[in-house]
Amino acid sequence: MAGGSRLRAGVADLGGLMVVLAVLTACAGPYQYDEGTGIHDATAAEVAGGWENVEGTRVVLRKDGTALFERLDGQDFDFEDGWRLSGTGTWQLTDDGGQVVRLALTARTRVESRSPATATDASTPEPPSTYAWSFYVDRDQHDELKLLFFYGDPGIGNTYVMTRETGS
Repeated sequence: MAGGSRLRAGVADLGGLMVVLAVLTACAGPYQYDEGTGIHDATAAEVAGGWENVEGTRVVLRKDGTALFERLDGQDFDFEDGWRLSGTGTWQLTDDGGQVVRLALTARTRVESRSPATATDASTPEPPSTYAWSFYVDRDQHDELKLLFFYGDPGIGNTYVMTRETGS
């Protein structure tokens, strides 16, 4: 009898430990990317081309290192300002613990707002004339590349995901 209760207590302790580990893992959020995604095999030629997201953003990364941006939102807390930038700039693929595509908007051609309320709100900061983004390079379940950054409160872990443009 005593052996059975020790076994039940051990199983209960193991179950409690598993719950704690599950909670800690779920809370990792964007901090799980502090060291990158672990992707090291993407090439600049593979990253070059058209990218889009569900919000109508489009980014073209040309093989010569230049880029075209259409309605690209700010990352981190800048996303909350509601502006969307279009223009031209540069890009490069880096590897610092995991691959990152670094984009730099050098010539802004247009500014849009995600919502009409943001466009008319006088307290909204002026959108930047130049801007830099860092997109993590990752792969989906089909081994296709995707680019992502976090927006809003970093503790929440909202991701802004760009996938290969249809037809690219």
